Amino acid sequence: MIDIGEFILENALLWKQIGMWIIGALLIYLAVKRQMEPTLLLPMGFGAILVNLPNSGALTQGEEVGIIDYLFDNGIANELFPLLLFIGIGAMIDFTPLLSNIKLMLFGAAAQFGIFFTLSMAALFGFDLKDAASIAIIGAADGPTSIFVANFFHSNYLGPIIVAAYSYMALVPIIQPPVIRLITTEKERRIKMGYEGNRVAKITKILFPIVITIVAGLVAPKSVSLVGCLMFGNLIRECGVLHGLSDTAQNVLANLVTLLLGISVAARMQADAFLNWQTLMILALGLVAFIFDTVGGVMFAKLLNLFNPKKINPMIGAAGISAFPMSARVIHQMGLKEDKTNFLLPHSIGINVSGQIASVIAGGLIISLVSSIL
Repeated sequence: MIDIGEFILENALLWKQIGMWIIGALLIYLAVKRQMEPTLLLPMGFGAILVNLPNSGALTQGEEVGIIDYLFDNGIANELFPLLLFIGIGAMIDFTPLLSNIKLMLFGAAAQFGIFFTLSMAALFGFDLKDAASIAIIGAADGPTSIFVANFFHSNYLGPIIVAAYSYMALVPIIQPPVIRLITTEKERRIKMGYEGNRVAKITKILFPIVITIVAGLVAPKSVSLVGCLMFGNLIRECGVLHGLSDTAQNVLANLVTLLLGISVAARMQADAFLNWQTLMILALGLVAFIFDTVGGVMFAKLLNLFNPKKINPMIGAAGISAFPMSARVIHQMGLKEDKTNFLLPHSIGINVSGQIASVIAGGLIISLVSSIL
């Protein structure tokens, strides 16, 4: 007679691998059925199944290099994919709403509060400082920056961190609204904000990415490669002489790199390294970071309202996370739900793009801070 307990123990790895097949299937379901970040979650889910087949040829076996390990070593380990992706993202971003009201940059900075709060929390829960820093960046809702920081510190939890970062990006419409409603009143949510739509000169749009790169490089040198790629993509968009390259960066480059990045991440989603209590802790701490980033942006707007006679709808502060343009759309829809004549999109878009810049700079500051301590 077969001893069930002994059978389970002897095949513990197989059961974990089956568990990863289920997780992979769930990611594919969310991508296809729920259309949640499909360009990333679908290849990530398929890759999770691929690398958790027994003796998978997709992974390095002896002297035979597996394709997933090869892609990881040459695309993520050397930070190539995140940097190329940032060029594509930069080409997608129109900074006009931000440049029309440059004060919106302050909201992007305020919405990074959750990163630094979660860094302390993760350290208290027993993660070493490098892993704690990598986990904290999840709160920025910025996948490439999460990958960049975790890879810089050679984090042992790169797979869970990336899964958490992109999952919470996809869950913005579910997570942010209840948090915002909890900390705002109906009267605050119904505040109307006019939009002048000041014209922004072309030279300003061209100079902006150059100036931001220089300032970021001086303030947070470790962030300059990420900021530089983001701003370079935007410069391609705004220069007016590289239309074909701009379209390619926004569509072909961004989509192709995201697909390769998603399936490459699977190299760190092997059952033994992924299915453990640390993964659950990372998911929980990532959610804490995400929520507190949202709270930080909203509370900053409420603080300004104490001194500003021209009231700000505090909901727009929540768009300071880096989930562009999803967070801006969520805030706009919440405003319309409260009052059908309340159009918050220009303001939330401006804050959302400032969050893109602020999250990258925050990542560079975290790297500099932790590196100086260690």
